[in-house]
Amino acid sequence: MKLELGNFHVREIQFGPLTEYKDGVLTVNKAEALEVVKQDDHITKAELYIANPGDKIRMTPVKEAMEPRCRVQGGPVWPGVTGGIIQAGDGVTHCLKEMSVIVVGSHMGGFQDGLIDMSGEGAKYTYYSQLRNLVLVADTDEDFEREEQQKKNHALRWAGMRLAEYLGQTVKDKSPEDTDVYETKPLLNRDEKENKLPRVAIVLQPQSQMEEMGYNDLVYGWDCNHMVPTFMDPCEILDGAVISGSFMPSSSKWSTYDFQNFPMIRRLFEEHGKSINFVGVILSNLNVALEQKERSALFVAQIAKNLGVDAAIVAEEGYGNPDADFIGCIVALEDAGVKTIGLTNEATGRDGASQPLVALDEKADAIVSCGNVSDLIELPAMETVLGELESLARDGNSGGWWDDEILGPSVREDGSIILENNAMFCGDQVVGWSTKTMAEF
Repeated sequence: MKLELGNFHVREIQFGPLTEYKDGVLTVNKAEALEVVKQDDHITKAELYIANPGDKIRMTPVKEAMEPRCRVQGGPVWPGVTGGIIQAGDGVTHCLKEMSVIVVGSHMGGFQDGLIDMSGEGAKYTYYSQLRNLVLVADTDEDFEREEQQKKNHALRWAGMRLAEYLGQTVKDKSPEDTDVYETKPLLNRDEKENKLPRVAIVLQPQSQMEEMGYNDLVYGWDCNHMVPTFMDPCEILDGAVISGSFMPSSSKWSTYDFQNFPMIRRLFEEHGKSINFVGVILSNLNVALEQKERSALFVAQIAKNLGVDAAIVAEEGYGNPDADFIGCIVALEDAGVKTIGLTNEATGRDGASQPLVALDEKADAIVSCGNVSDLIELPAMETVLGELESLARDGNSGGWWDDEILGPSVREDGSIILENNAMFCGDQVVGWSTKTMAEF
């Protein structure tokens, strides 16, 4: 496969009479863009805002993030989701860089929803504070979910994808400012230099724990709970084959933007032909029952063995129950003779004293930690809140609480907040954005 990502670097977003991209400025006709959002009758109200790095803006409950793109040859940005199924990962896709579409609920927070601060102390906990963001704040009539802690957020998430595709059309017929090219050759057709290098695969474990459909990550529109581990070309991941689900504590989620830009995959491409032979992606699900977890681990190891993989990276979306899948997969790979490194967060409690993962094994002796989801953070009030700050406490958002006998409420009367790191949208950044470092005591 050969994927060409043509980049257009957004230096400013503004509202204006015409939706267009010109000289680094993305102009958005707000009324027209909102008509795209409201194509789903479940959207009852919607508004658009602009949030730039350094703005004194707080967003919550954040539902999703995606990068605006378009396929130059035509077709949906997310095959099987926003349109019919076509091959992702091959061809030319144009991308609006240094920006994202952020989807925020007017109300209806929940377990899977997070917080983004565009400035101050909180900005360092999420990658999206570094981007120029077009923020969709919307509400729906999906009242059956309103009191549920876990929500599918279907209307809001799909509205964000439609909006991103609409914006992406502004650069369809333009010449990119620069281009990233990712090309893979069939394993049997690689040259002598590549074949002499260690064969490395990355094993991705996207969220797929929910047995009811509508909560999990999707691959070409297929719910990951119904898949078995499979081999994929890394170009597919970077080109819209996978979208984020709605279920997972917020900091440990991989947004759709994360999948589109997956830094670890890009880094492995950089090393291909130099220090490694990058074989590709083994996509594995996260399961509920122990037998399912064991079966998936065996599938992953079998695929790796048959591809002749020498070393693997296993990256986990989530924590808690998925830790068993994560460790089981590492152990199965090690037993198959594949040297394996794990990427994950930890849940060691507010005092840092608890066991970091639900499951552990002495064979999992090379794990990169992306931080403790339970670290306490105190953040001052912001001038502007997009969404509803009260949802952080009232609706059981990850990392927030209604009241604590020692700490009091998560949301204070003056607008300041105290919360766990868990609440920061995609804050663990297991995909490779993380700038966190370890400290020894």
